[in-house]
Amino acid sequence: MAEQCKNCNELITGNFCINCGQKKYKRIDRKYVMEEVQYTFLHTNKGFLYSAKTILKNPGKTAREFIDGNRVRHYKPILLTFVLSGISAFISYKVIGMEAMMRDYYSVMHMNSVFMQKVMTTISSYMSLFMMVLIPLFAIATKIAFRKSGHNYYEHVVMNAYILSYYTLISMILVYPLMFIFRHSSSDITYYLMQASVWIIPLLLVWFFKGFYAEKSWMTIILRVLIIVGLTLLGYLIFILLVGITVMVYVMINGPEALKVIQPT
Repeated sequence: MAEQCKNCNELITGNFCINCGQKKYKRIDRKYVMEEVQYTFLHTNKGFLYSAKTILKNPGKTAREFIDGNRVRHYKPILLTFVLSGISAFISYKVIGMEAMMRDYYSVMHMNSVFMQKVMTTISSYMSLFMMVLIPLFAIATKIAFRKSGHNYYEHVVMNAYILSYYTLISMILVYPLMFIFRHSSSDITYYLMQASVWIIPLLLVWFFKGFYAEKSWMTIILRVLIIVGLTLLGYLIFILLVGITVMVYVMINGPEALKVIQPT
């Protein structure tokens, strides 16, 4: 039986309005709510778990499929990055106690400034969230490195969302359990784990872009990744310079005592 669409007033002869796509009116009852909850829960988790599985299996191929239009089964990459970064930050802060670990680590590394310890501890403790904010900048680096490959800047933003999701998943599976096990051990172990999590990034980039650009040789991919690493290091140096300027301004406003040295306990 035909009825008028509540959204655009078009006559509906099936289950959906052919003009605006709204579903045929159905009074909200217990069955309706249960169906909505079931659909939302199952659909979200299926998409999330499917994307996480395919990213771990072949992140570059997964990103390429999404960018090329095969998207129906995939969790949206930017949303996936938000979710994984949130989970990572929770594990890092609440489960592992990364903030205390990093504070001890930077003390051993003779970074005795209260201000600099707070800055570096915050960045290290919430690295996944920090890297998520920098995705637009990472996209510039990958766009420059693969400038002849035909993908626009926004597609590189999506690529980097997948890269960060891949890195976050690997960190949660491999690095975080070790940090949890050795959280009460010496700062040397924390140092080696931090170094390992950094040095693994170029390897992950090579694996990602080889999967994304399967037609390119390994040597081409490695050279392009070296360009990305070089541009990233340049950006890091600029960041350090900006931090230095910030410290100078901080001292000028608050006086030299603002950078007081932490006394050993």
